[in-house]
Amino acid sequence: MQVDVVAFAALREALGTPRLQVELPRGSTGETLRRTLAERFPRHAVLLGSCRLAQGVEFLEEDAALAPGVEVVLIPPVSGGNGPPAILLTREPLRSDSLREAALDRESGAVVVFEGVVRATSDGRAVRHLEYEAYEPMALEQMRRIVEEARTAWPLGGVYLHHRLGHLEIGEVSVVAVASSPHRAEAFAACRHLIERLKADVPIWKKEMFEDGSVWVGAPGEC
Repeated sequence: MQVDVVAFAALREALGTPRLQVELPRGSTGETLRRTLAERFPRHAVLLGSCRLAQGVEFLEEDAALAPGVEVVLIPPVSGGNGPPAILLTREPLRSDSLREAALDRESGAVVVFEGVVRATSDGRAVRHLEYEAYEPMALEQMRRIVEEARTAWPLGGVYLHHRLGHLEIGEVSVVAVASSPHRAEAFAACRHLIERLKADVPIWKKEMFEDGSVWVGAPGEC
């Protein structure tokens, strides 16, 4: 079936068009549409992930079934929501200090920040550097779901989940998870949920590079 998609503001400029048509299987949902667009425009997957879906003048639930020929509007973050994205895959260095500042608000009594850092050894072997690879459209969708899970489970202010890709040196930050809440227990629990779910379900792979070989972590044997 065919769905008409309307884009505004930053997304319209990124896609180079205010309107496009997308072919989807019958019975597809808003989530299917978002995933299809991210696969079609991988360079703009982060921006697409930050958009809300709307139909007419109402926001559209991700699991809502789409009818053939329906017009779906993609709503980029509006003025006042121009802070860092909740989810991010990037080849640039991660900055947890800016995320901590963004997570603070007048109602938050606790901000928990987790940083994953490249260590110098693994199983007794000296690590030269790491390489991270991802199936980016699916990774972003899974990260979005994890953030939404945390927001549903705990009363949170700011929630951020960012991950590096590509070449990382010893001591560089590979992943940052941030959660703020009125109370520390909820902030700790949410931050732990973010990182544990990311490690379990997000298609991001780590290759450890040694002087005498390399290993894809989690895969049997060495490359």
